[in-house]
Amino acid sequence: MGSGMRCQQRSPRRGLCSLRRFAVPLLLLLLFPAQVLPQSCVWYGECGIASGDKRYNCKYTGPPIPLPKNGYDLMQELCPGLFFENVSVCCDVQQLQTLKNNLQLPLQFLSRCPSCFYNLINLFCELTCSPHQADFLNVTATIPYYDPVTKENKTSITELQYYIGESFANAMYNACKDVEAPSSNIKALGLLCGKDAKDCNATNWIQYMFSKDNGQTPFNIIPVFSDISLHGMSPMNNATKGCNESVDEVTGPCSCQDCSLVCGPKPQPPPPPAPWLLLGLDAMYVIMWISYVGFLLVFFAVIFGIWCYRKRHFVSEYTPIDSNIAFSVNSRQNSGEASFIERLSERFENCLRLTFMSWGAFCVRNPRPVVLFSVVFVAMCCSGLMYMKVTTNPVDLWSAPSSQARKEKQYFDTHFGPFFRTEQLIIRAPHSQPHIYSPYPSGDDVPFGPPLAKDILYEVLDLQNAIENLTASYENETVMLKDICLAPLAPYNKNCTILSVLNYFQNSYSGLNHSVGDEFYVFADYHTHFLYCVRAPASLNDTSLLHDSCLGTFGGPVFPWLVLGGYDGDNYNNATALVITFPVQNYYNETDKLMRALAWEKEFINFVKNYQNPNLTISFSAERSIEDEINRESRSDLSIVVISYAVMFLYISIALGHIKSCERFLVDSKISLGIAGILIVLSSIVCSLGIFSYFGIPLTLIVIEVIPFLVLAVGVDNIFIIVQTFQRDERLPGETLDKQIGRILGDVAPSILLSSFSETVAFFLGTLSTMPAVRTFSLFAGMAVFIDFLLQITCFVSLLGLDVKRQEKNQMDILCCIKCGEEESRAQHSESLLFLFFKDFYSPYLLKDWMRPIVISLFVGILSFSIAVVHKVEIGLDQSLSMPDDSYVLDYFNYLSKYLHAGPPVYFVLEEGHNYSSLVGQNMVCGGVGCNNNSLVQQIFSAAEIDNYTRIGFPPSSWIDDYFDWVKPQSSCCRVYNSTGRFCNASVVDVSCIRCRPLTQEGKRRPQGEDFMKFLPMFLSDNPNPKCGKGGHAAYSAAVNFINNNSAVGATYFMTYHTVLKTSADFIDAMKKARLIADNITETMGIKEKNYRVFPYSVFYVFYEQYMTIVYDSIFNLCISLGSIFLVTTLLLGFEVWAAVMVSITIAMILVNMFGIMWLWGINLNAVSLVNLVMSCGISVEFCSHVTRAFTVSTKGSRLERAEEALSHMGSSVFSGITLTKFGGIVVLFFSKSQIFQIFYFRMYLAMVVLGATHGLIFLPVLLSYIGPSVNKAKTHAAQERYRGTERERLLHF
Repeated sequence: MGSGMRCQQRSPRRGLCSLRRFAVPLLLLLLFPAQVLPQSCVWYGECGIASGDKRYNCKYTGPPIPLPKNGYDLMQELCPGLFFENVSVCCDVQQLQTLKNNLQLPLQFLSRCPSCFYNLINLFCELTCSPHQADFLNVTATIPYYDPVTKENKTSITELQYYIGESFANAMYNACKDVEAPSSNIKALGLLCGKDAKDCNATNWIQYMFSKDNGQTPFNIIPVFSDISLHGMSPMNNATKGCNESVDEVTGPCSCQDCSLVCGPKPQPPPPPAPWLLLGLDAMYVIMWISYVGFLLVFFAVIFGIWCYRKRHFVSEYTPIDSNIAFSVNSRQNSGEASFIERLSERFENCLRLTFMSWGAFCVRNPRPVVLFSVVFVAMCCSGLMYMKVTTNPVDLWSAPSSQARKEKQYFDTHFGPFFRTEQLIIRAPHSQPHIYSPYPSGDDVPFGPPLAKDILYEVLDLQNAIENLTASYENETVMLKDICLAPLAPYNKNCTILSVLNYFQNSYSGLNHSVGDEFYVFADYHTHFLYCVRAPASLNDTSLLHDSCLGTFGGPVFPWLVLGGYDGDNYNNATALVITFPVQNYYNETDKLMRALAWEKEFINFVKNYQNPNLTISFSAERSIEDEINRESRSDLSIVVISYAVMFLYISIALGHIKSCERFLVDSKISLGIAGILIVLSSIVCSLGIFSYFGIPLTLIVIEVIPFLVLAVGVDNIFIIVQTFQRDERLPGETLDKQIGRILGDVAPSILLSSFSETVAFFLGTLSTMPAVRTFSLFAGMAVFIDFLLQITCFVSLLGLDVKRQEKNQMDILCCIKCGEEESRAQHSESLLFLFFKDFYSPYLLKDWMRPIVISLFVGILSFSIAVVHKVEIGLDQSLSMPDDSYVLDYFNYLSKYLHAGPPVYFVLEEGHNYSSLVGQNMVCGGVGCNNNSLVQQIFSAAEIDNYTRIGFPPSSWIDDYFDWVKPQSSCCRVYNSTGRFCNASVVDVSCIRCRPLTQEGKRRPQGEDFMKFLPMFLSDNPNPKCGKGGHAAYSAAVNFINNNSAVGATYFMTYHTVLKTSADFIDAMKKARLIADNITETMGIKEKNYRVFPYSVFYVFYEQYMTIVYDSIFNLCISLGSIFLVTTLLLGFEVWAAVMVSITIAMILVNMFGIMWLWGINLNAVSLVNLVMSCGISVEFCSHVTRAFTVSTKGSRLERAEEALSHMGSSVFSGITLTKFGGIVVLFFSKSQIFQIFYFRMYLAMVVLGATHGLIFLPVLLSYIGPSVNKAKTHAAQERYRGTERERLLHF
């Protein structure tokens, strides 16, 4: 620094300096004979070895000495403020070289902020070379030294005081406190202060830098902080630069990321949305309660009004109520001409009836050809099973190939390789106690958690080494961890990446045992090293007396939040768990290599399962664990599923027959027919699987587990309707068996067609869903239901005819060759007890005048409650639910949420197309000096500032910022051989190695154009070393994708971590927020209109993306299903629009109430539950359509009578065919070990059967009795004509 500036800073001498400018030095000597010369040194040169390669400085009290010419370049580079006049300073060239070497580490981390580094280098330049040293340096200890070269006796300085202005120290700290270390995701002062950045201040930072205990300083320099003169010393108080100020005209102020003054106050997250409240309560509760009360008032007012009207006009209190009055009322309703729609409906109905009547008669007359054709058809379809594939890959199960997350995963895997496979252990020491470490000679006691005791660490290291040495076999080849692990520095360093606290000690017993002390005290040991490394994991020298590296053996840092668990705040020493992670290479379209990894993982799982150590509690998981456990769960639940279906089969086989007496048990039973019906149902399922297997469509576990339940519900119901209608029917005089069964089929087949076709169309339209699980289920289910219908109206009708003939011949069921008596001319008409119960007791009681309003009120109340809570149903699928109760992975999931302190890594990917070589392109991305305040790196950094909202836990690792620091000419990182131009690592000592870029103003600028691409590959191949910790090989070798023969940069990523994510809601929110950040970055970079963008990628996104649209998907799928059911019902009921509305309303109520049950029973909305909801939509058709059609074809006079008749005739079949059948199978599912079976199958199946039965057999008949469609006059006239002169004519008016 020039003498003018020096005088300005020392105001007491300001007048003297003016005289000196006028060349009157003699006057100064006369006036102040006792004063020390204005320029005076305290040292010059180096002498004596302090330790290792560190040397003391030689004491010298004379005037500054002109610097030799060969030191000018160094002086200009390091201390340009002292480069003036004849460059007389208090240091020689060797001291300057030592200063440069010592500044390499601070340079690499602090030069990101030029003003910070300017202040820091000012501090050291004044200390080392200032011509005014004597003003602020006071030597306090020396030792004699004999120089063997010059043969002179000298004095080595072993301690001195450095008087520093307090304002200077604070200003320097304030300029540096925000500077980031991009590769470590921490503040740079955390690496340079000897303690965590949050505990660092101006005083202890400078004290640490000048303490010889840091391993870099050869002797103690004691800083004395004061802004006023003390003990005759004038503190060094040079001018400083704030981080928001430019150092010169070339460089700008520090970036927003490194200087909070530049970017203003910390961003604040938006306030959480206020809950919607009315009267201090949940608004939906209040609205639905008011709506329900309003409905009750209106409903009961209407009921009471109608009752009064009827009483006044039709029945007085003195007139008895008889059937004549009722009949007269009905007759008035049925009078008049039928409308066009009614005639069209009747003709359509008659056409269906005649078609099925003829078809049924044909099937009974020709059973053998029909059955043979059915068997051949089934066999042809089943042959497709040879091509069957089962999808177990979770990505294919839950993510559509066209989804955004799937495309982004494909992009990431293609450009950077697939995300590594993870094998992880979480280790506790339950029998160990915390211990206290007392630093010597001074310092507060530090508590250490149980797993950080040395004996526990020994045992953990034993376990870790055993896992490293595990051998597996694949195709007669030995596979070890070293063959498949992630080794970022390969081939120079083939050590596996092992994220473990033991890697702070290089995974060695000697490193763990390393200590420094004497026979009385231990000055430094593994405690000291641990405490340093958790603060500075990227350090190559712990700067304690141990001087050990913190970098792992694989060449990268081990962040404490990844390897320690259960600590509070940043007190890593309080950890109660250790986390060890073995990243293993994943392979994209390389099956053989992937199988090798899978083989080793299998051996790893077996080893840890069988590992016994009473001092350690271990939970663990491998990449293949979840898929393995799901497969094991499927096999273990197979017996439960088989028993469930066996119970249903047994019930169906027995319940179909009407046993009149014990003697006729085997004659009247229909076990063989029931088994045949079940086989038809199963055949339809197998046909569906076979047909789609022909087309290469893979199966999923959901298809295999759910579709049999669905088709059994649909198919068995139809079987009961056909058989029980025949059993209740009486053959007309002169009618043959084939005509009787044909007539019965003509009556019931349109109802079966209605339900089956509605379900088929609804399921096939469900394939429009974007969710693979729902789409696949809908496809297979639609085909299975359709084929089941075809087989039932063909094969089953023929088999029914054969069974009736057997029964009429009194041949035994199953043992059909044995007769029990004389043949009967016809099967006897019979009515089951269940039918009689529905006809004589249940239907009349349910439809009483006082009962019907209660039913409506109760069901509308349940609906109101369900609507009020539908928005409270949680979204997601807790992955622990997919595990069996006894799975080892459950313990791992529990430990994961309890102990881990960092979430999964997230990569912000900038797609190919960006120009990194231009200044504008660099400023859009980087986070250092001159970069845009809304650059990519800066926006992610700002997001990490409000991690509770954004769920971005740490600033990003920025390859481009570290590259700019690495390539600076002031740094020793970027060097090349002057003869070949090849890269020369900073650790190489060779005079032919020169700087990559000249130490000029132009050279100090960022590399652009060809320079940018020339040195970038060198940076990405450089391994970190003590001379240069910025080498990018370990941290960034996979982050940059080169294109055009390495002549340009393609896609790149910037990695950070999410915060800890525990629930599905956390994962969904994290992905949503990351996408918002990426979209905002894309927009602010101005690349929205170009062909590339920024997107976030994390390994879990592909599984959780479905939940971002699942509400829309649920509404879409269920509305599509309801809409198709409405249209098909309208068509097949002969354009009875109002009847179709009744069916749709009831099914919609069932679906809404399913959501209410899901909320009450803690069932989340996800792909599995959505499949069940779509299925419940189909099953609900079975509960509703048969009763509704029976109501529309009834020719009774009033709605009440028609509802009673419909419920009497169809209710028993629906109840026995679906409700009772399913209850037996559902109860068995309760005993499954699988949590997913218990929650999503047992609970939801039970709910859909109970809700379907109650709505179809209680609510719907009552609703029809109130507002059902009026009687179709055309159908009534047709029925009267059809049955005129027969016994049925009487029944029409019964």
